[in-house]
Amino acid sequence: MQTLSDQKCKSCCANIQGNFCSQCGQRFPTKRLTLKGIVQEIFHYFTHLDHGFPFTLKKLLFSPGVMQKEYVAGLRNKYQKPFSMFFICASVAALLLYIINLTLVNNFGTGDREEALFFQKYWVALQVAMFPIFASITYLFFYNTRYNFAEIIILQLYTFAMIFILLTVIHLLKFINSDLQTRYIELPVVIYYTIITNLHFFDRSSKYLTIIKTIFVIAISFFIASSIQDFLVDRYM
Repeated sequence: MQTLSDQKCKSCCANIQGNFCSQCGQRFPTKRLTLKGIVQEIFHYFTHLDHGFPFTLKKLLFSPGVMQKEYVAGLRNKYQKPFSMFFICASVAALLLYIINLTLVNNFGTGDREEALFFQKYWVALQVAMFPIFASITYLFFYNTRYNFAEIIILQLYTFAMIFILLTVIHLLKFINSDLQTRYIELPVVIYYTIITNLHFFDRSSKYLTIIKTIFVIAISFFIASSIQDFLVDRYM
């Protein structure tokens, strides 16, 4: 049987009704610390992998643009946070791209070891560094919409997160044809996915203009990303 003191928050002593303290947000009841709980806390600290990650990934795949609109509109609790979504997907993509390329080099005699090492060491940092440039390009092309720069950043964070996953899947095709130049597949896929995303997100704008602007944004961003990556691989790897 719970006493009156059991119904008070251990952090601020406020009365509790429900599962959380209305004053400070402390969960109720407070569970005893366990080794499993500590491991989960450490994992969450470094990845911020919330229960909404699979749901967010699903929505980005099947409802691109719609998901971002809902987040901007305020429906946020059920979604993985945008910055952690971007970072997690970029990190997973970098690791898998490294493994894929290194496997091709070691077992099939194809691929590029320097490029594999680039994915391992620098790819995530490069994506983070270039993201403000890509977001700014998108904002400049869509500045006359009702969305501000911060909201465009949210759109781009989620969009890039899904693109990272798609690019990784495309690279798996190299196990079918090890000499495949995946860039010629990546670009059409990125164009198609981003167009669908932007048509849903900028649904009050002209569809024709949205498509044209999106193609220009992708072309400029793709050229910048490819040029910088090739330069870094050739010079430092």
